[in-house]
Amino acid sequence: MERITKAALCKREYFSGFGVSLEGVFPFPVGDLPSSIVVFPGFCDVHVHFREPGFSYKETIASGCAAAARGGFTAVCPMPNLNPVPDCAEDLAVQRRIIGRDASIHVVPYGAITRGERGEELAALEELAPYVAAFSDDGHGVQSDERMLEAMERAKKLGKLIVAHCEDNSLLRGGCIHDGAYARAHGHRGISSESEWRQLERDLELVRRTGCAYHMCHVSTKESVALLRRAKAEGLDVSGETAPHYLALDENDLREDGRFKMNPPLRSPEDREALIEGLLDGTLEIIATDHAPHSAEEKARGLEKSAFGIVGLETAFPVLYTKLVKPGILSLEKLIELMAVNPRRRFGLPLGEDWTVWDLDRRFTVDPAEFLSKGRATPFEGMELYGRCLRTVCGGKTVY
Repeated sequence: MERITKAALCKREYFSGFGVSLEGVFPFPVGDLPSSIVVFPGFCDVHVHFREPGFSYKETIASGCAAAARGGFTAVCPMPNLNPVPDCAEDLAVQRRIIGRDASIHVVPYGAITRGERGEELAALEELAPYVAAFSDDGHGVQSDERMLEAMERAKKLGKLIVAHCEDNSLLRGGCIHDGAYARAHGHRGISSESEWRQLERDLELVRRTGCAYHMCHVSTKESVALLRRAKAEGLDVSGETAPHYLALDENDLREDGRFKMNPPLRSPEDREALIEGLLDGTLEIIATDHAPHSAEEKARGLEKSAFGIVGLETAFPVLYTKLVKPGILSLEKLIELMAVNPRRRFGLPLGEDWTVWDLDRRFTVDPAEFLSKGRATPFEGMELYGRCLRTVCGGKTVY
């Protein structure tokens, strides 16, 4: 890594809109190395689970940041399903102290929407607002229409996004994977698509009433894409994200292994195609990993009984570059917008002296034993991918 002194591709437009001048930012000229060596702005993931405080056996701020930097990320937003849940200034301070001590990249936490993420009493949103990226109860859908309406009204006054995990608990029925062909063939209880899009439908009606800025987590169904597309056409202030695993895999790739269990689940090929179309037409503006590490024991109980969640920070760009860019489905420029530019713009996060260097021709096989994350469960294990991160710089300092 220390021998890298030039880069053949450094698109200035990647850095536009952040007030960043390339002159003086990079310690090398853009020169004549092979075109496979590229420089991007540091990626930004607005949906990660770093598990600390409360569940440091799964991940810590330090290990999560190390994994992120290895994947080219220089900014992340960790979700609030922690112990204590950051639902007031006092409990958020516990997490912020750890971030201040251990973070090697920019870590901007979420505040919870409701106390303890229980969906009942609203969190102390006014106390949290100055210190958080947005408000979310990720891991849980807010079941009460009244609570979500109240949350949106308060968030609008505070100038903060509501970031929603859309899941109607009454429609889950104990499922573990998508309610589709694989579930029927293997005798698994399925998670219906309606459990996702039905709550999104409710939320969009509340957005119409309140004018709240709204972002949907981990979009996985074609119906959700269609609902967001219509909402955008109406002029509502809404956005959505999807994740690499929903774009590269579908239910036909499932195996009886905990590393294929996540929430939402891998859906049908038709859903995957709709997600890609949503990226291409601007309905979905962001790709986020939903990096959700668990212990080896928690992921070793098979497809039905393992914990929901997979890791994704260290494979995100190579998966998307290999599966979408190389086949010509998505341009490289569009991918950088989705991973680095759009997340920062939507969440109001700065760029600064953050960049990452990649060799796009470097081929490798995914080996979880190499991960810097404590989590090892990935559906991409053993897959041959292109693109290796050579260096990541955050705030002018090399962090990988």
